[in-house]
Amino acid sequence: MAERMSSLDASFLYLEDRNTPMHVGSVLIFKPADDGFDYDRLVSLVTNRIAYVPRYRQRVREIPGRLLNPVWIDDADFDVTYHVRRSALPRPGTLAQLEEFVGRIEARALDRKRPLWELYLVEGLEDGRFAIVTKTHQALVDGVHAIDIGQVIVDSDVETADPVPHSWRAAREPSSVELVAQAAIDVVRRPAHVLDGVRSGLLDATKVAGRAASVVGGVAQTVARSAALPAPSSPLNRDVGAHRRFVMVETDLKDYQRIRRRVAKSRGAVDITVHDVILATVTGGLRAWLLTRGESMTTGETVRAMVPVSTHVVEGDRPTEQVVPSFVDLPVGESRPTMRLHQVAYAMHQQIESGQGVSASTLAGLAGFAPPTLHSLGARLGSAMSRRLFNVVITNVPGPQQPLYAADALMTASHPVIPLAKGQALAIGLTSYDGGVYFGLNADRDAMPDVDVLGQCLIDALEELREDKEVLA
Repeated sequence: MAERMSSLDASFLYLEDRNTPMHVGSVLIFKPADDGFDYDRLVSLVTNRIAYVPRYRQRVREIPGRLLNPVWIDDADFDVTYHVRRSALPRPGTLAQLEEFVGRIEARALDRKRPLWELYLVEGLEDGRFAIVTKTHQALVDGVHAIDIGQVIVDSDVETADPVPHSWRAAREPSSVELVAQAAIDVVRRPAHVLDGVRSGLLDATKVAGRAASVVGGVAQTVARSAALPAPSSPLNRDVGAHRRFVMVETDLKDYQRIRRRVAKSRGAVDITVHDVILATVTGGLRAWLLTRGESMTTGETVRAMVPVSTHVVEGDRPTEQVVPSFVDLPVGESRPTMRLHQVAYAMHQQIESGQGVSASTLAGLAGFAPPTLHSLGARLGSAMSRRLFNVVITNVPGPQQPLYAADALMTASHPVIPLAKGQALAIGLTSYDGGVYFGLNADRDAMPDVDVLGQCLIDALEELREDKEVLA
């Protein structure tokens, strides 16, 4: 029996359009071992790993008449070499050339007639390195049946396992009559599931706005408690087109840790975390970038960010970790670096300690926040709604602090690619890995042709924090 897609996963399909593809991505950079790394080796690695993640061999099949959500079916024509692709930069390829490649590749929607993922081996990087660029649709990544393809191919140990025997055979594809019959049975057995689909607006994408209206009140109350509505007007909120620019920024985790320790010694009012230092760095970067654009910068000027954070909650008798999206006003009008840090830390402390965060499940119906995958901020409502609530999305996902490998190639960097929402010209993702903090700035090509300037501003803002006299005192 074909497995039916959940309402949340289906929403990522129905809300996708030409200008806002709903896949997440990553740019993984590797240093090969002495014996090198080639396309055939990558194909073998991917084939081995997806043997344990069946969803990567399945595609989406619509139900005739859209009676219910689509189903996942085995792709009888599955061809791993269609999904694992090969490209190259003119040697010696620069990071700027890789960024341009990523911007073009990530802007293209995935083929819905095939399993919803792609992976590119990019050869020719300077210093003998290569990159693997991934694309995984958010309908596929649910954290249960499938995780992001970038997580599938890397491991903490050098790959030494023997190839998995090629024994997979696609199950027979159900006919349209069978799919309709199964849908009818599901209607009888699970009427609440159908009701949920209608409420979610999944049978008609235009009903999503209605769904949003039913939950926006609670979200708006949360925002109102921390800052006045609406979100500040900002050049970050523009109608987005179909083309992207992508910029990678690499920083040292130790710098954030040193700043945290120094500030903690000098001020004891609010605990400062590394996450706070990172957000303060982003705040300083955005401030400098806005100034390069000639934007007016009064003391109270802010940029509202939606920042997912993890909190510990107790469900029944068992403690668990819950992802809570917080709305934080970043004080870009504040000229003093350490004061920006304290304001950000206080705002985050208030959000978490006072329980003002909206639950992840509630936000899923509004802005596509999927708790299992922190970098999967998807399913956009529309430019008007997102503009009222926030200016930019910032995801910070802590990664392992030990080396990872693809086969025997050492991963040296990992930059996330976060999709743009409607009306959002910029999405900022960052991942800490093995002593580094790696930013991925995904921007609309026309609205932010100067996203590379923002990248440099982030580096300068970190340096400004490091050298600030209040931090050094």
